[in-house]
Amino acid sequence: MPDLKRFVLVTGLSGAGKSQALRFLEDLGYYCVDNLPPALVPTIAELTLSEDSSRTRVAVCVDARGGDDLANLPAYLDAASQKGVRPETLFLESSDTVLLRRYSESRRRHPASPEGTVEDGIQRERDLLAPIRAKANLILDTSTTSVGQLRERVAAVFGGARTAKEMLVGVMSFGFKFGVPQEADIVLDCRFLPNPFYEKDLSPLTGEDARVAAYALGNPEGKEFLAKTKDLLAYLLPKYEREPKSYLTIAVGCTGGKHRSVAVARELFAYIQEMQWPVTLRHRDAGRPAEGLL
Repeated sequence: MPDLKRFVLVTGLSGAGKSQALRFLEDLGYYCVDNLPPALVPTIAELTLSEDSSRTRVAVCVDARGGDDLANLPAYLDAASQKGVRPETLFLESSDTVLLRRYSESRRRHPASPEGTVEDGIQRERDLLAPIRAKANLILDTSTTSVGQLRERVAAVFGGARTAKEMLVGVMSFGFKFGVPQEADIVLDCRFLPNPFYEKDLSPLTGEDARVAAYALGNPEGKEFLAKTKDLLAYLLPKYEREPKSYLTIAVGCTGGKHRSVAVARELFAYIQEMQWPVTLRHRDAGRPAEGLL
């Protein structure tokens, strides 16, 4: 199979945005199949991505609607790999609170618990999907993600051609106050840096502003932190790619995700670009209100 061909498996929790992600992939030119029986994954991958096929991008959605056979999905992916297909798995999830709210708004029954409660269905689905989550290339928590942000993330990861030795790096700033991103592979805590929140002129701004970045990072500790972190990333990125790993998410956190983490994330994003890795940047919590932060 040519390196430019891509086979994406979309899976995850019901209500986490799988249908939207599949539509976005279709907009990117993927041939998409929803609600595919798990056992057909190797066959579809082989048929649609064979050398004789004109299709270069295929995406399928497999989830709890596949029933008990979903437990065999990791084995089916291994079978696809043995046929020369390089599967990329996108796993979408959200918090229980968010999933319950979405189901309450839609008034739909949960596919993993058609006769029981939505709470029971969510837990059964989490247990059923645990093996495939452990093998996923990319995990996205959509609890605080807008439709537009999900579209941008899908486009950034799956929009371009992918070669066999290319790893996409995602840098994300976040606030510990709002939870550590579930998709993070590396988490960096910069709460020890001087906090611009307590400076009257800087508090309304974000780490995108040069004055905020200078306040947080223009000191000996900030400079040392950046230097050592850059050295660490220069060492780690080739190791992760050799694993091999298709996607790597680096999450940088401060208390509220507005000042210090944004400034650090911007610096790391620019550095990774200089190293010529494909990289994206996202500020998860920079737009949230900062009242009550410590």
